[in-house]
Amino acid sequence: MDEKFLKPYNPEETESRIYALWEKSGFFNPDNLPERHEKPFTIVMPPPNANGSLHSGHVLFITLEDIIIRFKRMLGYKALWIPGADHAGFETQVVFEKKLEKEDRSRFGMDPKALYQEILAFTLENKKNMESQVRSLGASCDWSREKFTLDQDVVLKTQETFIKMFNEKLIYRGQRATNWCSKHQTSLSEVETESAEETSPFYYFQYGPFEIGTVRPETKFGDKYVVMHPDDTRYAQYKHGDKLELEWINGPITATVIKDEAVDMEFGTGVMTITPWHSQVDLEIAKRHNLDMEQIIDWQGKLLPIASEFSGLNIKVARPKIVEKLESKRLLTRIDKEYKNIIKKCYKCGTIIEPQVKDQWFVKMEPLAKLAIDAVNREEIKFIPDNYEKIFKYWMEHPIDWNISRQIVWGIPIPAWFRTNEIAVGIEKPTGEGWIKDSDTFDTWFSSGQWPLLVTGYPDGDDYQTFYPTDVMETGHDLIFKWVPRMVIFGLYLSKQVPFHTVYLHGLVNDAQGKKMSKSKGNVVDPLVLTKKYGTDALRMTLIVGNTPGTDLALREDKIKGYKNFANKVWNIARYVLSQKRDGELDKELAGEFDALTKDVTDDMENYRFYIAAEKIYAYVWHRFADEIIEESKKQSERGETLYYILENSLKLLHPFMPFITEEIWREMCQDKLLMIEPWPVNKNES
Repeated sequence: MDEKFLKPYNPEETESRIYALWEKSGFFNPDNLPERHEKPFTIVMPPPNANGSLHSGHVLFITLEDIIIRFKRMLGYKALWIPGADHAGFETQVVFEKKLEKEDRSRFGMDPKALYQEILAFTLENKKNMESQVRSLGASCDWSREKFTLDQDVVLKTQETFIKMFNEKLIYRGQRATNWCSKHQTSLSEVETESAEETSPFYYFQYGPFEIGTVRPETKFGDKYVVMHPDDTRYAQYKHGDKLELEWINGPITATVIKDEAVDMEFGTGVMTITPWHSQVDLEIAKRHNLDMEQIIDWQGKLLPIASEFSGLNIKVARPKIVEKLESKRLLTRIDKEYKNIIKKCYKCGTIIEPQVKDQWFVKMEPLAKLAIDAVNREEIKFIPDNYEKIFKYWMEHPIDWNISRQIVWGIPIPAWFRTNEIAVGIEKPTGEGWIKDSDTFDTWFSSGQWPLLVTGYPDGDDYQTFYPTDVMETGHDLIFKWVPRMVIFGLYLSKQVPFHTVYLHGLVNDAQGKKMSKSKGNVVDPLVLTKKYGTDALRMTLIVGNTPGTDLALREDKIKGYKNFANKVWNIARYVLSQKRDGELDKELAGEFDALTKDVTDDMENYRFYIAAEKIYAYVWHRFADEIIEESKKQSERGETLYYILENSLKLLHPFMPFITEEIWREMCQDKLLMIEPWPVNKNES
């Protein structure tokens, strides 16, 4: 017996050595697996953002996916797990802007190319560190196939998809009221905003003969159209196009009556003024009636000269002053101080979103969403847990055209060119003078939505032919309406196949009290500190046992400590068994009991009940094998064959969950073999 077995198990000394052994073997690459591995099985790793260290959510998905891939590899599948890293567009630029702020610098005013190069260097350094952390968690992914969302082939294929969709009229450029973040100076898609209910004052003003209401009096400087429903009998005396002279914020104005069915007759007084530049609903009304519009609030969230003496004021500062002026003119009629209002905010900085009309690129979502709905209805995609199918279909049944333009330098450039009133789409600059390159970049979901295709070499790569469609997409439940639908849509649109057959959704990893981790709360737990303290295997078991799909998990350090004790128990079991002679006959009753456990665990694993499988193995090894079988064997002679049989197969069942310690023990038992490619246990009587 190796001398190390005489000492307590030391994960810090073991883990890096074992991982190096795995990498050297080449078996992470399915092309190098023994002949028995024939049928492909593929997982694409959700590429972590290459802008910082891994957090607990990353550790959970890496653990789950590693469990799946190790299990399938041992079952004899040609198992491929493709790793990657995401440049993460807007998110990374936000992280980098914080770095600039600490250095008393700002991206505004910087040369775009110089800024890009700085962010690139920052990202590549973080990417290197992040990949080292993924390795430290035991991820048995094929690093030879690793992809980055800014690899040249990824950039080119992403741009080619844009061109194809534009030519097929699934992408258009148009003026719409976009979600504008005044802090970061970019538009955002719907999924990049967060909505929260707040109590806001709702102001009622006298607008000529009408009473109108608003929570945003700062937008009302340009309001010169008063809109009502054509069927509203209360206002039958007013005809479409009527002109009214009235007193308003900065003096007398001429207002025009507009009749439009968009007005909700039951809300307020049934009359409203419109601000087309700062509301999508108002913009659509203006377009229907060919009305003019004017920007009231600038891109920094300050009032423009149309606001007269309020010009240059931030809208938060200006609001009470505007109300005060309207009150002094006796135009303020009442205030509802308890009005419940839904406020949209930037999901990264919390800045209140300002709707701003801007020419942007949009994806027509309705025809694409139908492809996804039809595929789910054909049962081509299974969701775990199954209630997420309804959530997925809800988002697909209520599609909103997707703004894919970002006013940031960090990302994949949109291949488009402008000249006066002309637009050209293509990678190369069009012939002729005066063409200007579109300075916008893609929403990062536009490239990562194509990820299963891009990493397998669509459309004619060997991996695409062998490993696509992939088998499982394992990711966080919060991505059910962000990333998952986009992958399904792009897969169906480009390849005419779903990109995966199963979607497994895990919950969030919260702190010990079940609260969401955040830097501002000071409750962020660094998982790599925990692995150093307790070992990676202990953390992996902590994250799996009892963790049902889609359910948030409270990460408690005492639980991790408990599984470190379990690792020590496994080590001590092995030390005892390996000190015994392999003698006697196999106890058929005990072997049959273990075979029943194997059958049970295998069924759980194949049905993605990892949280149950792990608990069953844990209970058997500690309470049945250690506490009972081994203790009883000490009173009997020639029990070695049975003990070795149970130990060997227990290590196999445990390996996907606790790969480091099981491989270390296996190396002592079978010097020239790796546990990671050993066959999964089968019934002794059937083998």
